[in-house]
Amino acid sequence: MTAPAKLPSSLKADNVVQLPVRAKVGQAVPAPKIIIGHASLNGPRQNNEDFCGAVTPEGSDLDAKGVLAAIADGLGGHSNGREASEYVVRGLLADFYATPETWSIPTSFDKVLTALNTWLLSRGQQLRQTASMACTLSALCLRGARYTTAHVGDSRIYLLRDGAMQRLTQDHLWDHPELTNVLKRAVGLDARLDLDFSEGALHAGDIFVLLTDGVWNSVSDTRMAETVQQVSDPQQAALELTRLAVAHGAEDNCTAMVVHVLAVPENSLRDSFVEAASLPVPPKLRLGSHLDGLRIDAVIHDSRVTLLYRVTRLSDGAQLVLKTLHDHADSHANASLVHEEWLTRRVTSHYFPQVIPHEARQHLYYLMTWHEGATLGANLTHGHHTTAPEAVQIGIRLLKGVAALHRLSILHRDIKPDNLHLGTDKRLRILDLGVAASDGSDLSEINNPGTPSYMAPELLAGDPASVQSDLYACGVTLYQLLTRKFPFGEVEPFQHPKFGDPLPPTRFRPDLPAWLEAVLLRACARDKADRFETAEEFLLALERGASRPLTVPRRMPLMQRAPLLTLKLALAASVLANLLLLYLVMSP
Repeated sequence: MTAPAKLPSSLKADNVVQLPVRAKVGQAVPAPKIIIGHASLNGPRQNNEDFCGAVTPEGSDLDAKGVLAAIADGLGGHSNGREASEYVVRGLLADFYATPETWSIPTSFDKVLTALNTWLLSRGQQLRQTASMACTLSALCLRGARYTTAHVGDSRIYLLRDGAMQRLTQDHLWDHPELTNVLKRAVGLDARLDLDFSEGALHAGDIFVLLTDGVWNSVSDTRMAETVQQVSDPQQAALELTRLAVAHGAEDNCTAMVVHVLAVPENSLRDSFVEAASLPVPPKLRLGSHLDGLRIDAVIHDSRVTLLYRVTRLSDGAQLVLKTLHDHADSHANASLVHEEWLTRRVTSHYFPQVIPHEARQHLYYLMTWHEGATLGANLTHGHHTTAPEAVQIGIRLLKGVAALHRLSILHRDIKPDNLHLGTDKRLRILDLGVAASDGSDLSEINNPGTPSYMAPELLAGDPASVQSDLYACGVTLYQLLTRKFPFGEVEPFQHPKFGDPLPPTRFRPDLPAWLEAVLLRACARDKADRFETAEEFLLALERGASRPLTVPRRMPLMQRAPLLTLKLALAASVLANLLLLYLVMSP
């Protein structure tokens, strides 16, 4: 723990943590330009159960995650409240920056705080002499030109902008006359942690105020706004708020954090878009021509928008893959290609080609590792017969790669044999993150997100992509490798098919084992609730194989598969029954 220097004697310095200390409290924090002040007073209580802290990172951490401030208040009716608040704040400040850069800020908050909530619950059960460990939490993240809050309990976050004080959080108290001070949500209170999130654009001059209930219960919003505006130094403003609360008879610990936003930078990721996307798109290159120290050896792929070349780096003779755009591409395609490169750089698993930095780059493209071999789609075209053991091994490697993507909150959205490369080194690699979606991404895709025959039914109905839709594409891919067919037939672009039950793969390959058929039918189920929930679950089913086979999914009832046909059959049966009855009545 690091205590700030020159704090008043009444300030409990051991209730504050700043990790790492790259800017002292009261001094400017580099890019974005922010000043943070804090203060914590015991009030009438002997023990201070509040805890607050901030992280002011530099370099890549600042670009990826931003500046983080958090305040917590241990529940007074629970033992070890101080320990809970300190543990949660310290844990959040440390673990938040260990989450993948591809996660959105709310996702990072949710994952870290859910883990901390679980730990508090288990720790409370271990301490048999105590009821539990629990605390409120309000956290603020400032990244680029936006802010994000995460909140549970009755600590608060205010935003003072242009003289107007706005509360960004809602208190989680029971709406009952006798329970007005009783929390219904807090970290460590329930097995399921339900967080509130909010976000918005940052403005230069914004002031964020984080408070525990000891302050806001004693001082009105108007008085708080006046105090913060009258005192320009955030450190002094935080101290004035806590002193004011104590003077007004606060019955609880009083803690305040004041965050001044002096200047708002551009979003760091979009800065890279502006810089890289502004590079000129190279003209269509001829074999043997040179570009930025690279020699063009072959055209690998030529689509409507993108181009892939195999190139040789002249400085060392290394063979690489160059991905770029046609020269008629628009600015959205440029930004999407840069985003694709950014995403691919962060996937370091050996199940994917790796991005190769190229300092001599003067045009819009990026380089990846080159691997000898062929795609599984090419193998199918050339008549390769995939055996059941081969398909299982392909599926295992494919799902390990997809699991690595999903752990980064990335959805591939275009899994198919043409995007799976089997190298001469026997390694399977997943290609083309051109339409992949990272958590929180709002960028336009270069191409349509997916190939119809591999798209899950809910995608064709207009629903967003999900983990289950990626796993569906994995199942269809394995199904096609084994049967050269699709479980619901081939789907053409702009077609709106009706889905019933997937065709059993043994209809085309009677030699397939029953356990493998059950796995494929579950992976290709019409409803995503009937599919595997995670890549790891799908992977486990393939690894267990016949030792622990899945049950074959029950076929959908005829009434659900074809309601019109069912009604016609019912009507025909009714007519036949009436005719038979009439015959029996008329016969002597």
